[in-house]
Amino acid sequence: MPELLKKIFPSFSNELIQDIKTNEIIKTFSAGEVIMRTGQYIKNTVLLVKGTIKVYREDSDGGEFFMYYLQPGQACALSMVCAVKNEKSKIMAKAVEDAEIIMLPLSMMDKWMMQHRSWYEFVVGSYRNRLEEVLEVVDSIAFRAMDERLEFYLKRQVEACGCKELKLSHQEIGSDLNTSREVISRLLKKMEQRGLVILHRNQIEILM
Repeated sequence: MPELLKKIFPSFSNELIQDIKTNEIIKTFSAGEVIMRTGQYIKNTVLLVKGTIKVYREDSDGGEFFMYYLQPGQACALSMVCAVKNEKSKIMAKAVEDAEIIMLPLSMMDKWMMQHRSWYEFVVGSYRNRLEEVLEVVDSIAFRAMDERLEFYLKRQVEACGCKELKLSHQEIGSDLNTSREVISRLLKKMEQRGLVILHRNQIEILM
């Protein structure tokens, strides 16, 4: 419904919402399902309506590195860039929980940049926000020790889910940070000793 779309994307004009409703393709994904794979061509702009999507960067050996989350009301700026330039995706995106997305033809994205001011501002804002997040990740890798990177990572998880209890395994965290489960377990134990977290079975309670 247009009213629901307006609630999720409050900056969109009524005219833009009507154009979206005319051209949209709605798809749903189950938790854990891959939405976008590294190396595939992107032909559509994707808007997230429901759920949470996790965006990764993959190396040549298949290792994964967590970059950022997409929440309802957001779009993946990196996929927009690949779509516009007709390049293969350089990221992988996976549904953390059941998700619903709106797919829009690339031709509409170009047209709306000139036709709808609210779309232009949304796209530019998406580029800016993602650039800031990617720079934070780069800073974390370049200038922080692994214990600081882990704290930064956990704080981002809390912000993304809006909760203090994270259902994450040590292996999953290690994969996201491109390190071993043993390193994560050791650092989490030190954080628990400092009163920053409480470790439960397959769950981490954040106190910081």
